[in-house]
Amino acid sequence: MHTTHSFLALGSILTLLGSAHGYTLMNTYDATNFFDYFNFFTAVDPTSGYVDYVSETVAMADGLARYQNNQVYLGVDYTTSNPASMRASVRVTSDISYTQGLFIADIAHMPEAACGVWPAFWMFGPNWPDSGEIDIIEGVNLATTNSITLHTSAGCTVSNANSLPGTTTVTSNCNQDNAGTGCQVTTSNTNGYGTGFNTVGGGVYAMQWASDGIYVWFFQRGSIPADITSGYPNTANWGTPTASFSGSGCNFNTYFANQNIVFDTTFCGTWAGVVWGASSCASYASTCNDYVANNPGAFQNSYWLINSVKVYQ
Repeated sequence: MHTTHSFLALGSILTLLGSAHGYTLMNTYDATNFFDYFNFFTAVDPTSGYVDYVSETVAMADGLARYQNNQVYLGVDYTTSNPASMRASVRVTSDISYTQGLFIADIAHMPEAACGVWPAFWMFGPNWPDSGEIDIIEGVNLATTNSITLHTSAGCTVSNANSLPGTTTVTSNCNQDNAGTGCQVTTSNTNGYGTGFNTVGGGVYAMQWASDGIYVWFFQRGSIPADITSGYPNTANWGTPTASFSGSGCNFNTYFANQNIVFDTTFCGTWAGVVWGASSCASYASTCNDYVANNPGAFQNSYWLINSVKVYQ
């Protein structure tokens, strides 16, 4: 395993300090190394999106992926009208897989709300959905708030009772085959997603994956806990999670394992496309694919700008 800034390598003093809160920094992905440890997915989109996931070579040449002002830029094609191979975008996956840990992403900008767009920051394991999926940031079309979701095989039901007030439980059955929705909560903080997120300068999403549950916090820029910025995160200081998935109805050690980190931006497909007709976007085009094909300028702000992703275990 590649380890970046491992406390073990820095001596026993830092190891003891890191272990005081139960977590040791294992990997840092940022503008010094991100593309060395994330690979570019180039297969057909599993969610049937109107998207052409391009290779690293093409992405770098066309400016869809790059280091920019000490940040990681992941974008989409916003200039080509009616592209021959659907709209170009990138999907990147970490080389290293993880089982449990604390995952902290400092993000300056995420794709803004736009008809047809479907951005996500998530994790998933092999033989999907047997090893689970954790969707930390996700939404479609003109959504103004984040949806946080788990997907599993049959047999995992969770409680969201300890989630932040204003968070709404959509489903508690995480079984992917139960209407295909997984167990999902929707949030009410517009600063945590899309245009609102970017307006406040972004922020930090932290996901704790443990034997007793999966927990997600959001901290907007200017309100990030000092223990995160200092590199010694202590979840006990953070208050109620934005989303809390726990309870005796799911064995988290069984349903979640060996997951890789993913950032992507797709279009239409099995979510944004399926709900197109029921959204205000339908007034712009009869189908999601038609709109995305013929309105490239709508996606100029459909990009990720990542300061860092840090993994603690």
